[in-house]
Amino acid sequence: MDAPRDNQDSPRAEGRREPIDAAGDAAAVVSRDGLVIAWTRAAEELLGLPADAVVGTPGLRLLATPGDRARAAAVAERCRSGSGWSGRFPVRHRDGHLLDVDVRVSPGFRVGHEECYLVSARDRPPQWVAGESVLNGFLTRSPVGMAVLDTQLRYVWLNDTLERLGGVPRGQRLGRRLGDLLPGLEAETIEGLMSKVLETGSPVIDYEYVGWSWADPHRQRAYSTSFFPLVDPDDTVSGVCYMVLDITERWTARRLLTLVNEAGTRIGTTLDVLSTAQELADFAVPAFADFVAVDLLEPVLSTEGHGAWLTDAGPVLVGAAMRRAGLRSVREGSPEAAAQVGDRVDFVPPPHDEHLLTEGAPVLIPVLDPFDSRWAAEQPRRAASMRAYGLHSLICVPMRARDTALGLATFLRSRNTASFRPDDVLVAQDLVDRTAICVDNARRYTREHTAAVTLQRSLLPQALTGGTAVEVASAYRPADPADGVGGDWFDVIPLSGARVGLVVGDVVGHGIAAAAAMGRLRTAVQTLADMELPPDELLAHLDDLVLRLSEEQPGEGPGAADRGSAGFLGATCLYAVYDPVSRRCTMARAGHPPPVVVAPDGQVSYPEPPAGPPLGLGGLAFESAEIELAEHSLLGLYTNGLVESETADVDSRMARLGDLLARRDLDLDALCSSAVRDLVPEQQSDDIALLLARTHALAAENVVSWEVPVDPAAVADVRARATRQMAAWHLDDLAMTTELIVSELVTNAIRYAEPPLRLRLLRDSRLTCEVADASSTAPRLRHARSTDEGGRGLFLVAQLAHRWGARYTPEGKIIWAEQELP
Repeated sequence: MDAPRDNQDSPRAEGRREPIDAAGDAAAVVSRDGLVIAWTRAAEELLGLPADAVVGTPGLRLLATPGDRARAAAVAERCRSGSGWSGRFPVRHRDGHLLDVDVRVSPGFRVGHEECYLVSARDRPPQWVAGESVLNGFLTRSPVGMAVLDTQLRYVWLNDTLERLGGVPRGQRLGRRLGDLLPGLEAETIEGLMSKVLETGSPVIDYEYVGWSWADPHRQRAYSTSFFPLVDPDDTVSGVCYMVLDITERWTARRLLTLVNEAGTRIGTTLDVLSTAQELADFAVPAFADFVAVDLLEPVLSTEGHGAWLTDAGPVLVGAAMRRAGLRSVREGSPEAAAQVGDRVDFVPPPHDEHLLTEGAPVLIPVLDPFDSRWAAEQPRRAASMRAYGLHSLICVPMRARDTALGLATFLRSRNTASFRPDDVLVAQDLVDRTAICVDNARRYTREHTAAVTLQRSLLPQALTGGTAVEVASAYRPADPADGVGGDWFDVIPLSGARVGLVVGDVVGHGIAAAAAMGRLRTAVQTLADMELPPDELLAHLDDLVLRLSEEQPGEGPGAADRGSAGFLGATCLYAVYDPVSRRCTMARAGHPPPVVVAPDGQVSYPEPPAGPPLGLGGLAFESAEIELAEHSLLGLYTNGLVESETADVDSRMARLGDLLARRDLDLDALCSSAVRDLVPEQQSDDIALLLARTHALAAENVVSWEVPVDPAAVADVRARATRQMAAWHLDDLAMTTELIVSELVTNAIRYAEPPLRLRLLRDSRLTCEVADASSTAPRLRHARSTDEGGRGLFLVAQLAHRWGARYTPEGKIIWAEQELP
């Protein structure tokens, strides 16, 4: 929506009047005494006389001869009786030549205490039907809405055009204010402008605004309005007149042109197919549509496929199967979508088929009918969505570029009650064409680039997420950029109870051999972490694995198999577990550099858990250390390639790293990459890995905990508490399953575990139920026979929960179960 423009002139100079900006006939407002009160631009153009030379002077002096003035006096007397008049009068132009013009005079109307008349003229033959009321004929055919208001801003007169524009009958307007009648317009602003005109006597020209009208309540319209004062002979402002022109078509064209121009800067900012598709959806909602889906052919999304090629012999369809690549709605979560991003889709609007993608033109359905038999039969889910969310207008545009069919973009409106029109199809086509070129560029680039980084992607994490516990960022630079692989690795592993595991490691050596060993160690860490092992025990198991890998490492020369550790494969590792509930971080390391911690106030520290031996030595113990981290602390894990240098000692390099990470002017990703770039500006001889985690705390209102008596009767009470907590958290959809899970876990603990017992519920990215006890007995999932009276507790929990498991603590163990939030 364009911002309104207030082109109000500065306060008038003494004796100077600005002309009215009106369209069509020359017009003037004349008082009962014959003085000109208002003078339009068209009148200035017709007679060559500016407003300041006419306003306040007798109107009769504009006539050519004294005889015409006498005739005009008779006309005025007739109009005073309540009827209008039309006819011809000769008038004299400013340069002296005569004009024979058609003149129309309205019946009198009052402005304050003054009776006035609207006089209009044109130098062309009149188009009005003879005998018809002069005022009605003029007002009916004028494209400009006109009204006169008194000093209280109440309507005293308006023409038929304004009545049609506003949709409010004349009888309901007279004597009332604009704000009482048309709240959909900028009534307060418009009345403020009119008040200013009354106060200053200066007109406001061409004020543009948008709003809703009772005449067309389903479409937003744009108007250009000019306001000017009505001045009595004694120079007193006795009212205000305004003229309104509907400029919706011009405003719409200007808005759509701006939209298309802006698309060039907002779509195609990356060389990524999915991002480009999503940029189209993000850009078009809500500026153009209320719902946008971008569906691309599966070969387009593949790094090997080419889409559907269009040849001279006709379209060659590689396959009509598509996947949703971009989605946006004015409703949060896009509930009206029949498919989410990544889902396979086969949508083509009926009655079209897949050939629309390769040879079809854009499809416009101005008014969707969800009860149409074709929609009901071919697209029942989408027909139901139309009814549920009021989807009423559709445009589908095939996406093609460089003789390649890429997919289909669909635009829908629901909250915007205006239907799509043919002009909108041109805009949609332009947006899709721009996106198609960008998608094809991204597809070609991705196919070539993927071949170079496939190995690296297979060895390092595809995507890091710390859930709500930590915000993470990482940087990796191999020693050999040509191969793109090395022995350093990092990982972020989600754990139960909203916790997260952070790991960084370094395998001795570079290249493919080190990368292969790194891949095995990374997989082992993920497996051991999933077993809920504490950091020191995890490193102990990892040490055993490295010993076995060392024994498998082939030696060189005779007797190499008898040299034992001669084929030693060394590695270092640091593993940390962060708990957002307690804000405590437990970590252990195996010959690895210590982490760096930046507190929220910028203070840098280097906590040093016991160093432990490098992995693969065997026979030596690992120890854990625990620290408390304030919320929004920054934890940095890195490999030695980042801080070791031939030109500086390790301590100074670590201090430099801390200073770089203490910056507050960068987001986490930029901070991570800039730290690596500043510390190691050139290619180095060792691999580099840096993992940053900014910690978050789980708010107290998201955690509840209750002591559980060792009494079967207590089960009912904890069930009830859990149900009430679900209601308090607005998770009523999970109340029943939570009640069952809590019941089974607590019952098992009462029967088989040792006190004290405690139930804890956590609301995070998932809902977690935990039951802690003092027993170290491992839970066992049983498959009870049909004749058994029990033994189905954990089996039931496994069926109801997204996942479940157990972890051991110094006090005993915790059985947990997670549910996905609705």
